[in-house]
Amino acid sequence: MFLIDRMETCLAPLSPTKWTFAPFSIARYLSRQLLALLVPLLLASCSWRVAPVDGPEIPANFSTTGMQVVPDRWWQSFGDADLNRMQEQALSSNFSLEVVWQRLQQAEAITQRERSGLFPDFDALLDGSTTDDDGQSVTAGLAASYEIDLWGRIRSRVEAERLRSKASLADYRAAALSLSAEVAQTWYPLVEARAQRDLIDAQIQANEKVLSQLKVRLSQGQGRAVDVMRQEQLIAATREQMAIVKSDIGVLENRLAVLQGLAPQTVITEKRRSLPTLPALPATGLPLELIQRRPDLMASFHRVQAADADLASAISDRFPRIDLTAFLTTSSQRGSNLFSDWLGSVAGSLVAPIIDGGQRKSEIRRQQAVRKELTASYGQAVLDALREVEDNLVQETQQRARITELENQLGHADRSYEQLLVEYFNGVSDYIDVLTALTERQRLERNLLTARRQLIGFRVGLYRSLAGGF
Repeated sequence: MFLIDRMETCLAPLSPTKWTFAPFSIARYLSRQLLALLVPLLLASCSWRVAPVDGPEIPANFSTTGMQVVPDRWWQSFGDADLNRMQEQALSSNFSLEVVWQRLQQAEAITQRERSGLFPDFDALLDGSTTDDDGQSVTAGLAASYEIDLWGRIRSRVEAERLRSKASLADYRAAALSLSAEVAQTWYPLVEARAQRDLIDAQIQANEKVLSQLKVRLSQGQGRAVDVMRQEQLIAATREQMAIVKSDIGVLENRLAVLQGLAPQTVITEKRRSLPTLPALPATGLPLELIQRRPDLMASFHRVQAADADLASAISDRFPRIDLTAFLTTSSQRGSNLFSDWLGSVAGSLVAPIIDGGQRKSEIRRQQAVRKELTASYGQAVLDALREVEDNLVQETQQRARITELENQLGHADRSYEQLLVEYFNGVSDYIDVLTALTERQRLERNLLTARRQLIGFRVGLYRSLAGGF
């Protein structure tokens, strides 16, 4: 990141306390040969200098790292053909991504428009008139105008727009990266919801089987009616969970369709119902490499550079400007000899601001504030990017530990339930103990499935924060 040193020092001899020359006067004193010698000297002597800006402190390494190299299309690490197809569809058809692409086209057009100021403007003239005595007059000609960019004002504006165009390109890459992460963060919750639906359906069948056994015992005078009612209540609660899961499936399918540029209610043909095995932890690289790789940080950085160029343009606007104009005309009473006589003229003017009510100084102060604002935003974005990587690393590590404990709990719950069920049918324990154990076991089964999907979500977040370069 760079700052622009003030140009007042080199421009002090031409401080705007000066003169405005008549066009023909400046043409007499500044010949083409003199301009050819003078302009390069002025540009060389008054080119601004840049200096680095102190940014946030960057750690040398991340807290942990893996060995797996992340492909540019990071989602291919999951080995999920369904996800690969949906990502390609989304990246080619998503309307929000198209919006960002068109903003990039606008930025490039603005850059080209500003670049045109570096070249002369040429206009063709054609005028005809008729007098009362049937006299006719035809005038034709060419007009050219050009501003000599002595202090780099135009070049600074061009550079500012070029950098903003680069920022727009980085925005597009960041939007594509976010879209790919959103697709994955929608697809795997959908896979989990489908797996939950299968799990809950199996739990309902198991609960109904237990209910049948309780009814048989009740008919034989060996059980209590309250045990049957409690089991029926458990079945109703499990069916409530089924309704919630089916609602989630519908919402997620609609969202996934829209992300791919399709209408809601579009049938998602992919029927995967099991979560993939998580690949090995990726290599995080160095924090400095991340800063240079992440598109959102590059966009912020380019906007700081554009603010530098805007400031240079604002400073340049305080100093004299040289405008050159040229005309080549011909006229005739009859069109036949229109191009026989030509009249040419060349004019130049040197315009220097004297009193503007502080407008230009205020603009410089505004541009300085804009640059400081964008610099602070860039520094915060860098810290947030590093935090995102660290957060995902911590969350994945702790989520693995949580899954291990859930698996242990589920193992204990299975054994407890089986033992209590045997004791109940042998008349040793009450059914309320069996029901509690069964409810806890089924809850752990659902929680474990959700925890495994959350682990995949943390990995998707890590891939996104590491910013693949596709």
